[in-house]
Amino acid sequence: MCGIVGYVGPKVDGRALEVVMEGLARLEYRGYDSAGVALIAGDHVLTTKRAGKLANLIGALAQEPPPESSTGIGHTRWATHGGPTDENAHPHAGGEDGKLALIHNGIIENFHGLRSGLIGEGVQFLSETDTEVVAQLLARSYDKVGDLTEAMRQVVADLTGAFTLLAVHADQPGVVVGARRNSPLVVGLGDGETFLGSDVAAFIGYTREALELGQDQIVTITTQGASIINFDGTPAEGKRYHVDWDAAAAEKGGFPNFMAKEIHDQPHAVADTLLGRTDGSGRLVLDELRMDEAELRAVDKIVIIACGTAAYAGMVAKYAIEHWTRIPCEVELAHEFRYRDPVVNERTLVVAISQSGETMDTLMAVKHARKLGARVIAICNTHGSTIPRESDAVLYTHAGPEIAVASTKAFLAQITACYILGLYLAQLRGGTYADEAQAVMKDLYEMPAKIQTVLDDLDRVREIARFMADTRSVLFLGRHVGYPVALEGALKLKELAYIHAEGFAAGELKHGPIALIEAGQPVFVIVPSPSSEHGLHGKVVSNIQEIRARGARTIVIAEEGDEDVVPFADVVIRVPATPPLLAPLVTTVPLQVFACELAAAKGLDVDQPRNLAKSVTVE
Repeated sequence: MCGIVGYVGPKVDGRALEVVMEGLARLEYRGYDSAGVALIAGDHVLTTKRAGKLANLIGALAQEPPPESSTGIGHTRWATHGGPTDENAHPHAGGEDGKLALIHNGIIENFHGLRSGLIGEGVQFLSETDTEVVAQLLARSYDKVGDLTEAMRQVVADLTGAFTLLAVHADQPGVVVGARRNSPLVVGLGDGETFLGSDVAAFIGYTREALELGQDQIVTITTQGASIINFDGTPAEGKRYHVDWDAAAAEKGGFPNFMAKEIHDQPHAVADTLLGRTDGSGRLVLDELRMDEAELRAVDKIVIIACGTAAYAGMVAKYAIEHWTRIPCEVELAHEFRYRDPVVNERTLVVAISQSGETMDTLMAVKHARKLGARVIAICNTHGSTIPRESDAVLYTHAGPEIAVASTKAFLAQITACYILGLYLAQLRGGTYADEAQAVMKDLYEMPAKIQTVLDDLDRVREIARFMADTRSVLFLGRHVGYPVALEGALKLKELAYIHAEGFAAGELKHGPIALIEAGQPVFVIVPSPSSEHGLHGKVVSNIQEIRARGARTIVIAEEGDEDVVPFADVVIRVPATPPLLAPLVTTVPLQVFACELAAAKGLDVDQPRNLAKSVTVE
C-alpha cells in the first residue's frame, strides 16, 4: 500500500518536486486514494495534498506552483484511519509553526492513547489519522532536542505497530529522516543526491544503487549519502546492492496496460527463476537457501503460508511437494495461521510465499512460526524485503518488477520456485523421486517455450472476453492441480471485472454447486491431461457433460490432441501437452488473458482495480 518517496539533492538544481512526483507516479501500482508532497521552502515547509488520483495533486500544484526546493517528501495513501479526504491525506504537519511535515505507511496501534494524551495537553488535530499523532509528537520532541534524527529516535520508542516514517524540518534543510519497523523502506544512492522509497521503483529513474535497511532502524539522508542508527541509538550499517532492472522495465512496452505486459513477460519470468539452479551434472544447487542440509532432511512436515494469489501457488505446490518428497504438506492462509494455535515444531518447515516480501499477514505468520521453533524458507520476488530477512532462508523468484495490482508473472514464478524447492528436498532425502528430480527439471526448462506457445495463440480468448463483457457470473472448475488454477481464474475475474466468479473442485459439483448451473451460464473447465493418474481426465469430461446437459456454456482448456472434450465443449482453448503436475504453468495463462481483456472491454482500470493495493502491508 502507501507509496513513500524522499529526496535530498543539490541546491542549485532545486528539482525535489520533479523527483518526488516522478517517484509517486512509479509507485501508483501500490494502490492509493490520495496523494501529497511537502517541500522545504525557506523557513517553512510547503505542503500540497489532494484526495483522489495523482492527477488531482498535479492540478493543485499547477494552480499554485511551489518555489524550487532541494528537499522533499511525497506520499500516496491507502486509507486506514479516516476516509480518503484532503484533510486525511499525507503529509501531516506537526506543531504550530509550519516547520515540520511527516508521512507514514502502516498503522500505529497505540495511537488512541497517544492522541488522547495530546488532546489533554491542548493539541488540536486537523485529521482523523494516526499519522498526525506522530507528527505532533515529533514536533514536540524536536523543539526539545533541536535535531530531527534524535527526535525521531525518541518518538519511535513510544510507538506500537508497523510503520515507515519520513520527516522533514525547515530548520534542517537538506535532511530527510526515515524510520522503519515491519514496513518497507529502501535508500537510493546517487551522485550528490540521495533518495528514500517504499521500493526501488521510487528512484530507479535516477540511480540503481540501493541500500537495504534493517528492522527498527532510523536513516538520515543528505547530499552526502545516508547514515543509519538502530532505534536504541547505536550505529548501524545498511547492506548495499545493485538493482538489476532499469526504468524501462517499469514501462508498459507498447502494451495497453502493465498487466498485459506482465502476462507476456511470463516466459522470461519462469526462465529467469529457473536460471542457475543446477550444477554441471544436472543436480539441483540452491545457494540462496543457505540452510543446513541435515536440517532439511529431518523435516517431517511442511506448512505453506501465503495470502491471495500466492496461496493458490502454495496449493499447486502442495500436490507436487507431497508427490516428490512424501512429506505431509499443508497450505494455510497466513492471516489464519497464527491465530489458530498451529501444531509446528523444530521439525516443521514453513514456506512463506510473498511477491513483495512485505505482506503483513505473512510476515506476522513467519514471526509466529519461528517463535514456535519452525524453520522458515521465504519465496519472494523482492530482494532486501522484510519477509526474507525475517526468515531462515530465501528462494528468490526472478520475475522482475510487477506493477499491475493483479498478480500474473509473480504467480507463475512462485509456482516455479515451489517446484524447485520440492525437487531439491526430494533430492536431499533420496528415495523414489530423488532420481527423477533431474528429469523433472528438464521438463521445467521446456516450460517457458510452452508458455510462449500459449501466448501466441490467444486471439480466440480475447474475442470471447470482449463478447462476454456484460456477463454477470462466471464459474471455474478444475481437479488436482487444476483446482487452484480454477480458484486463481475466479480471483482474477473478481479483482479486475468486479463480477461474481467462483472456482470449484470439479468433484464438488454433485455436492451442491451444480445448482448454480442454468441456461447460458459460462463455465471454464480446466481439463487434466489424458496422461494424468487415477482417471481424472475421464471424470472431468463427465463433469463437462453434466453441466452442458443443464444448459451451461462450456469453455474448456485442454491439451493439444485431447479430442474427448470436443463433443461437450462450446469452445476449446488448447495448451501444449505438459507433465500433469506442471500444467498450471500453461493452463493459468488463458484465464489471466480472459480476465484482463474482459475488464478492459468494460472500460475498467486493469492495473489499479478498485479498493485493492499491490502490497498489503497492514493486518
